[in-house]
This record gives sequence, structure tokens and C-alpha cells, in this order.
Amino acid sequence: MEMHTPSINEDAPSFNAEAFHINEIKKISLNDFKGKWVVLVFYPADFTFVCPTELGDIADQYEKFKAMNAEVLSVSTDTVFVHKAWFDNSATIAKIRFPMLADPTGNICRAYGTYIPEEGLSLRGTFIIDPDGKLKAFELNDNSIGRSSAELLRKIEAAQFVRKNGGEVCPANWKPGDKSLKPGLDMVGKI
Repeated sequence: MEMHTPSINEDAPSFNAEAFHINEIKKISLNDFKGKWVVLVFYPADFTFVCPTELGDIADQYEKFKAMNAEVLSVSTDTVFVHKAWFDNSATIAKIRFPMLADPTGNICRAYGTYIPEEGLSLRGTFIIDPDGKLKAFELNDNSIGRSSAELLRKIEAAQFVRKNGGEVCPANWKPGDKSLKPGLDMVGKI
């Protein structure tokens, strides 16, 4: 399977996968979430160092994601059985209430451009997909650099604002209630 990074405003690559979700193994498809925002959180591997800090941070904020009509799906090349073992052995991971996708073949990672063939692992990648299945934002990090759920929530808020208020855009550090911008010739050189 060819590896590439998907493009902004194009359809996010579809997938079907097994997931460990609150002590059950489930079949998950990206199409299951049409009409919702989806946040894919790729990470290298279970039983590692930075990964539980990120997933625990997202778990702590999961109710905020759900209140924004967003579903979080974590993805690694581990199997559902490794996810379960991690869930059973880590107090941080036991907080997780979102599905943990298993991608042991690396096919989902390849489709999103996060796969590291020499290692059989994924880069840290975050992808925000709108309710129509279009990719709105993504970020790829070296595996030594952890991500922030606060910034991820802010990006979703901005994407939702722009979707609702066509023609308006969100400047740097924008948060709900802040002033947005309406691009036009009268603004050129005035910011």
C-alpha cells in the first residue's frame, strides 16, 4: 500500500478496523461517524513513555470532545489484545473511554502518512475530520514530542466556527468569543 499524507479539504481515507473499547472488541469504520467530527490520534505504541501522557490528557478532556460532537479514535500498530493489556495495567490508560483502534498491518497509518516502515510504528499524528468526512487539519510530530489536548480542542472549536460562519476565519490563538476576521481587500495591509 502506498503511503502519503492526505490533503486538506479532501475526503479522509476510509478504514475498517478492530478496536478495544471499554473491555470490548468492536469493529469500527470511519463511516460509522458521518455527521460527527472525528479526531484520529496516531501514536507509536502501547506500554511506552510519552504515549500514555497524551492519551491520558485526551481521556481527561473526553467529555469536552463529546460535547463538541467529536469522537476521538486513537490508533497504533498494536493489536486489540495489547490495548486491553495496557488498559488493564495502567491507571492512566484505564481512564480511556474512546475506541483504541488496532492497526497491526499499518494500513491505516500508511493511508494517513504516519507509518515508519523501518520500525513498524506510527509517528504522532493528529487528524481532524469534519462531519462530511473532509480532512480539516492535521499535525505530525516526531515521536519524542507530545501533543496538547487543549490545542486540539481549540482547533476543533475554530474549525466548527468557520464551518458555521462561512467567510469568516480565525486568527492566531483564536478561542470562542474572540473576534474573527472577514477577509476582503479592505483588510489587506491593515493587520
